[in-house]
This record gives sequence, structure tokens and C-alpha cells, in this order.
Amino acid sequence: MEEQIKFGKKVFIRNAGKDEYWLQDIIYENPSKLGLGNLIPVNKEKKQSSGGKLDILLKDPEDNSMYEVEVMLGETDPSHIIRAIEYWDNEKRRFPQRQHFCILIAESFDRRYFNVIQILSLNVPMIAIQADLLEINGDYILNFSKILDIYVEPEYEQEATAVTEVTWNDKAQWTLQTARKLLEIISEQAKNISLNFTQSYISIMIDGRNSYMFDKRTKPNSILWFNVKDEEKEEAIKKLLDSNNIVFNFNNKYKDFSFTIDKKFIESNKDILLELHSLRYKEYKTEE
Repeated sequence: MEEQIKFGKKVFIRNAGKDEYWLQDIIYENPSKLGLGNLIPVNKEKKQSSGGKLDILLKDPEDNSMYEVEVMLGETDPSHIIRAIEYWDNEKRRFPQRQHFCILIAESFDRRYFNVIQILSLNVPMIAIQADLLEINGDYILNFSKILDIYVEPEYEQEATAVTEVTWNDKAQWTLQTARKLLEIISEQAKNISLNFTQSYISIMIDGRNSYMFDKRTKPNSILWFNVKDEEKEEAIKKLLDSNNIVFNFNNKYKDFSFTIDKKFIESNKDILLELHSLRYKEYKTEE
């Protein structure tokens, strides 16, 4: 006997006797259902310094990235979009060392506003999710569908476009200046060192390998990140940063350190950064 396929009828949540707080509660208690990974709830109705409340704040425990979620019943509108970006920016400024994602959830996305969201997603890591309440034989089923994911630069465009120092001077001069400053300092200890440029980041290369990477952020900030797979070096660097009150993020999965940096930070913390570099390239020897 063939398996029967059941068809559901979309029902607007308000017509089912539920409200926006009902949907918020379900998302907060079941964040993994959004299809964004094994997220965990952090806060709900979080007050913002600019006024208003962020509907839901979620976190990925794997890398401590944050998800600022704004929920709306019915069709999304300009106020929903603006509010979501504002709260995302507020949280990003509070925790600049972490990665943040702006999440829009609505029952419907008007084509005109969806096009606006697509354009905004070129600069804001924005994800749009449609919440559908389906009625099947008197039962209700809630389903979440990702209809817009964060923008990723197509690989063929990266390969086709030559990226040079001039490109970054036009794109984010402050990030280029920050990379140059760290290069100047590290040159005191390293040989065969140079800058390398890609669409996504600038890197300081030592002996032909990426050593320090810089991602642009809102002027004058950049994110400095680097990889440390030796556990002894990892602990030594954590201790160094903690003892100097430098807020950092460490990704356990990829063994990456990252923290917010600018040219003035490098000038003020030259000795610390030289010590960090020394720890990374120090050869540990076991006692015989």
C-alpha cells in the first residue's frame, strides 16, 4: 500500500488564536528548529540602550557567535527590517570580538521588501526565515524555512578579479594601515615576511604561509585572527591576553584566536604583540 501524502493548509498564526509572544517562546525553547545549527538561548526581550527590546538572543556554543533574532507575525515591513539591523548593530558594538548575525523571522516576505533585504545582506550578515503554520486534519504543524542566507562572494568572481594593495586602500584603508603597522613591528623578529591580499582579508605571510589575517570591520576597527594548534602555545597566549585585559575569542573547533584591533591598539601594545608573536613561533623542547 502506497504511503499517503498529507497536504496542509497555511494558517496565519493570529487566526489560530496565537500571538507573537507564542512564536517567540517556541523559538526560544527550540532554537535548533530554525536550521541554523545547535544554537542555545541566551536572552529574550532584551532591553536595548537605544530603547526597545531585542526579541531573542541566541548563541552558537561552538564559536560563541551571536544571533540577534527579530520576530514578526504576518508580513515583514520596513520597521521590522530597521529594528532588526539596529539591534544587531547594538549587540555587535557591545561584543565586537564575536561574530553576529541578524535574523529576520516573519510569516511572509513581500517581494519589494525581500529585494531590500537582499541588497542589505551584501553588507549585513542577514538571514531571513519564513515561519509557516500548517493545518493538517485539525492538527497544527509549525515549519521554519530559510529563504535568504548570508551573502557569500562567488568563488569565480574572486578568481576573476585581481586583488592588490590598491584594492584594499580603496576598500578599507584603515584595515590596510593596521596590517602594515603589525607587519612593521613583527619584521623586527621575522624574516621573509610580506602582505598578501584576497577579496575577504589581508594576511601577513611568513615564509610563504598565512600567519596573521585581518578582516575589515566598521572604521577604524578590524579583526585580527590567527591559528594556534599547539596546546602549550595556545594556553600561553590565552594567559598573555588575559593578563593584559585584551578581550579575545577562541574557536575551539578551528583553534583560531581573534580580537578587535586598530592601528592605535598596535602602537599602544607593541611589546605584548611581540611577545605573542614570540610565543607562536617559539620552539618548545622537552627536557631530557
